[in-house]
Amino acid sequence: MKLGCHLPTQGPLATREALLTFCREAEARDIASLWVSDHVIFPRTATGRYPGRRFPHAPDTPYLEPVAVLAAAAALTRRARIGASVFILGHRHPVVMAKMLTTIDALSEGRLICGVGVGWWEEELTVLGAPFHRRGRQADEILRVFKELWTAERPRFAGEFYRFEDVGFAPKPVQKPHPPIWVGGDSPGAFRRVVTLGDGWHATSKTPEDLRQALERLRAAADAARRPFESLELSIRVTLEQGFVGDGRQAVIDQLCAYKALGLSHTMLDFRRDTLDEMLEGLDVVAREIRPAVDRA
Repeated sequence: MKLGCHLPTQGPLATREALLTFCREAEARDIASLWVSDHVIFPRTATGRYPGRRFPHAPDTPYLEPVAVLAAAAALTRRARIGASVFILGHRHPVVMAKMLTTIDALSEGRLICGVGVGWWEEELTVLGAPFHRRGRQADEILRVFKELWTAERPRFAGEFYRFEDVGFAPKPVQKPHPPIWVGGDSPGAFRRVVTLGDGWHATSKTPEDLRQALERLRAAADAARRPFESLELSIRVTLEQGFVGDGRQAVIDQLCAYKALGLSHTMLDFRRDTLDEMLEGLDVVAREIRPAVDRA
């Protein structure tokens, strides 16, 4: 199972120097992947519930735009995969987003992982022009727009939300037929999206037992869609609390080994902190102790 890390993108570390240093140190330790999360604004109210328990950032926290960060990461690295956990599909017009993502795939020479989701924050989506109560249907259409632009010689599309015909779109992505699409969420709609439009599932904040139960539901959705379950890439995002660099590291190893036993191929570790020294310490623990222990399991 491969291990990736969230990039420093917020608070005091929303800086060029922090991003450059973390990318360089991650490459030196052969970290498998580097990730961003997607927020554009932080409304001061929230009618929904953050899927990872309490939302971790105050409204005025500096937070770098994730598409731009991945473009920078593509230029700063040569080996690590780069991805989003996850891009919210309603945040950007899909034709523009498809162009930005194919540009990142080109700049990274084919290292992009396109993690996507429908989002939970009604106020943020509303400000950005997304139809919150129809966001699932919109998301499905956006993914179809991506695939049409990425793969068709003469792209054209006629849907409920978006329309275009006979446009030129180049370059196409380096990865063929397109960058892997890992769909987040675990609702029935999300699982249907995984098995009909995605290349993999990207889970969030689940215990091994919760994950086992969710995988059973995902397998049932794949069977219903006649999609081979083994064709899906399985991954998860895990937040590591402050103590993992000390006495808590064995608990992290045990948790990751349990994920590996369930068939996951990739885990993104989120240990963002307010200082670069703390993040580099966490990176070192992951590379020197946690990863070797998981590899041996």
